[in-house]
Amino acid sequence: MTLSLSSHLNPKKNQSKKILVPYITGGLDDNWLEVLEAVIAAGADAVEIGIPFSDPIMDGPVIQEASQKAIEAGATPSSILGALAKQSFGAPLAVMTYFNIVHHAGLERFAGWLDEAKVGGVVLPDLPIEEMGDWRAVAKSHKIETVQLVAPTTPDDRARMLCQEAEGFVYAVGTMGVTGVRSSLADSATLIGGRLVGFSDKPVLIGIGVSNADQARQAAKSSDGVIVGSALVRRLLAGEGPDGAFKFVSELRGALDELSG
Repeated sequence: MTLSLSSHLNPKKNQSKKILVPYITGGLDDNWLEVLEAVIAAGADAVEIGIPFSDPIMDGPVIQEASQKAIEAGATPSSILGALAKQSFGAPLAVMTYFNIVHHAGLERFAGWLDEAKVGGVVLPDLPIEEMGDWRAVAKSHKIETVQLVAPTTPDDRARMLCQEAEGFVYAVGTMGVTGVRSSLADSATLIGGRLVGFSDKPVLIGIGVSNADQARQAAKSSDGVIVGSALVRRLLAGEGPDGAFKFVSELRGALDELSG
């Protein structure tokens, strides 16, 4: 059964529990499904799974390296989603990829893959909402929620509209630029969190630039939670595997739980 982002994350927001969404690269090493299980066991409220793409406009060096490694090992959208379809997981899943992959597969076919894989949400950073109509219609027919991203430079009127149109959660982009590990949390991350929470009845999660437990705690003070990708993927590239992923996500979980109501 597909677990819905909204049905799992909205109650946590309403109960003032801070939400944690780790990102992992699909197809990275033979143990990536074990990593997925490990981060859920460590307390992930949902997991974002990257489907590797050869020209990723939003991804920084760490995730680019992981994507390239997965592609070279033979990972494809259908193989990643096919592997997910064979198992069930204890938290909602969302995939992050680029519209070229969706278009190449065909909208209905790609949505069908997500449906079979029990994936409840999708993040498409290169597809503007003005061009999203066909995809959203197909996605809704499969009960797949499409997350919207909002950047620090987005004007209030557009930010409010994106928050209203978002499904599952609002992806608040913490800092301009690509994903990556950073030594400190950008001021823009806390500012955008506080701004968007006022526009949305859905969870507002800060991603890009959240790299450790202290930064997660800081970001979550002005938002409903965080998305953490590069800092986790860097550990996976270093060979830390499921045990390292469990340890790191447990640290993030502990930091967020200190803020939860």
